[in-house]
Amino acid sequence: MAWRVLGKKGLHASLQEVLLSTNRGVAHFFSSSLGKIPDRPLGAILETAANGGVSSNKCIIRKFHQSLDLLAWKRKIEEAPGLKAPRKEKRVKRENRTQAPVEAPYVPPKQKLTVKSTPEKTIDIFEGMTILELAKRTGAKIGALQEILTNVGEKVESEFDPLSIDIAELVAMEVGINIRRLHSDEGAVLHSRPAVVTVMGHVDHGKTSLLDALRQTSVAAKEAGGITQHLGAFVVDMPSGASITFLDTPGHAAFSAMRARGAAVTDIVVLVVAADDGVMPQTLEAMSHAKAANVPIVVAINKCDKPAADPERVRIQLGSEGLLLEDLGGDVQVVEISAAAKTGLDKLEEALLLQAEMMDLKARTDGPAQAYVVEARLDRGRGPLATAIVKSGTLVCGQYIVVGAEWGRIRAIRDMVGRVTESARPAMPIEIEGLKGLPMAGDDVVVVDSEERARMLSSGRKKKLEKNRLQKVSEERIDIPDSSEEVPQRVELPIIVKADVQGTVQAVTDALKSLNSPQVFVNIVHLGVGPISQSDVDLAQACGACIVGFNIRNLSSAISLAADKANIKICQHRVIYHLLEEIGKLIVETAPGTFETEIAGEAEVLSIFELKGRSKSKGPDVKIAGCRVIDGRFTKSSTMRLLRSGEVVFEGSCASLKREKQDVETVGKGNECGLVIQDCDDFQIGDVIQCLAQVIKKPKFISSESGAVRIEC
Repeated sequence: MAWRVLGKKGLHASLQEVLLSTNRGVAHFFSSSLGKIPDRPLGAILETAANGGVSSNKCIIRKFHQSLDLLAWKRKIEEAPGLKAPRKEKRVKRENRTQAPVEAPYVPPKQKLTVKSTPEKTIDIFEGMTILELAKRTGAKIGALQEILTNVGEKVESEFDPLSIDIAELVAMEVGINIRRLHSDEGAVLHSRPAVVTVMGHVDHGKTSLLDALRQTSVAAKEAGGITQHLGAFVVDMPSGASITFLDTPGHAAFSAMRARGAAVTDIVVLVVAADDGVMPQTLEAMSHAKAANVPIVVAINKCDKPAADPERVRIQLGSEGLLLEDLGGDVQVVEISAAAKTGLDKLEEALLLQAEMMDLKARTDGPAQAYVVEARLDRGRGPLATAIVKSGTLVCGQYIVVGAEWGRIRAIRDMVGRVTESARPAMPIEIEGLKGLPMAGDDVVVVDSEERARMLSSGRKKKLEKNRLQKVSEERIDIPDSSEEVPQRVELPIIVKADVQGTVQAVTDALKSLNSPQVFVNIVHLGVGPISQSDVDLAQACGACIVGFNIRNLSSAISLAADKANIKICQHRVIYHLLEEIGKLIVETAPGTFETEIAGEAEVLSIFELKGRSKSKGPDVKIAGCRVIDGRFTKSSTMRLLRSGEVVFEGSCASLKREKQDVETVGKGNECGLVIQDCDDFQIGDVIQCLAQVIKKPKFISSESGAVRIEC
């Protein structure tokens, strides 16, 4: 430690300050010898001070240790008010810059996807739209869209560059907006195509029988229960040489979604109405589907050969429902036919061809195809199969396609007879083989350029579907009821659904969900296409579910044995009526029921008896009502209600019930009895006493004539 060179006075003051902090004796030594400091080194001075003023020739520097007295003295000084020195703040050394600051390169901020909060927004996209048009429709910034395009591997040079419809869909899905594809045929050569005709109507009105008569086959005889439970597609060569593609839809109420798909893909709807039955609920529903799809209707009044047939009544009913028939001055053609007798079919053919000629149906045959899935099923040997109808273009074997959220490369194309073909043209029903997964009925078939594009598009759609599913689950979440309010008990019935095709799975699921009631919640835990497997049994055992198999092959002995061992209920049916009836009965058995008060019996007061002067051991005076049971029965353990002039006077428990001086538990209709109600002595002759009973009321399974079912609580 270096000492500063000071003057004599400054040195004396500095040494005094130093030695004051060490020892009082040293300080006293310096205070008496301030003017007598020799010219010696500081170490010698300190040594002399430490030795009590005796100097030494040697320069020895010693460390002084503070004693306990000195520490106590310092503490008193620090604690004394006004003597504590303020702490000095640390000085921050400032940099003296002599050079100009170096300028860092500007990094632009990352573009954020700023889209207006419209969760239900849907935009139209088309082939060749520019980034600028896509930005205007989505509400996102152009820079953000260009960054997305770079991430998906697309080269972007200008915001006016055209985009393919697949890339536009990828970008819109990344932004989080629903899309609707618009296919344009501008500049393409259009050729005439066959009409796609959907046969719709009420169940058992003869739709499939009509198609059998047209194509000289027998399909209705092969259907379980004689009703169609699939959406079938096939081509019929008419006697005139023209060909028409027909779709057959189920008529049962559970298959409403199938009829909606049939109306969406069709050009003409044939509305079949039975002449002996008239307009029914599914007839009106088919009319609404056709009107919603803006599809022309041709009415076929079937079963005109029956004695009870009344075609004029059918015309009046259809006219009253808003269908403008030609007979009533409208433009809807009406044809009277008989599928069983094969009469009037030529008139129906003429009406269909006339309607198709008026519509001038044309489509392009060049370029990638667009198709519509009407059914999907899982084949044990060939894997996922999709039944589709080509809308436009030509579908070629070997192309990469995206169907809904699934993708694949077409391995084989078969017509509805089962023949392998290399390509499919417009209005041609086909079966596509080669998909990686099972698509949903109603999905569009989109042709893409490469496998990478197909994977990317499929992945984006799957993410979108999962997001929509989670959003729907959160919206359907049941709020926790208030504990102060009494809510009916509700039990859960978990069900696993397996069916032969995808469309039937959806129809059965919708029908089962319609059986939900305040007492029983039908929870579909798993859906699948194909036979019941061991994994289905394991899942049912884990969650306590029952398995519903519709129109699938019989169980193997191993699966049946495993289900019996695990005590799992399996319901297998081929007719939708029988399936819904069995599940409805199961729901009724599972329901806990609700406790309700009902009148078990009624009695009229004929006379009044009073017991007075009773001892304290027997209790106070009582009044006895002499009654005759006029309806039902009286039970001693029940609650009694006293009515006078239709108004409730008193309600309480039964204290005593006697018949001919004997205590009894019950009294039947027509018998007389003596009745005492607890804490009630206000009887009058002519009053009515009701016996109330608590009963458990179970829900009821109700099936209407139209095929609709419901659970009524």
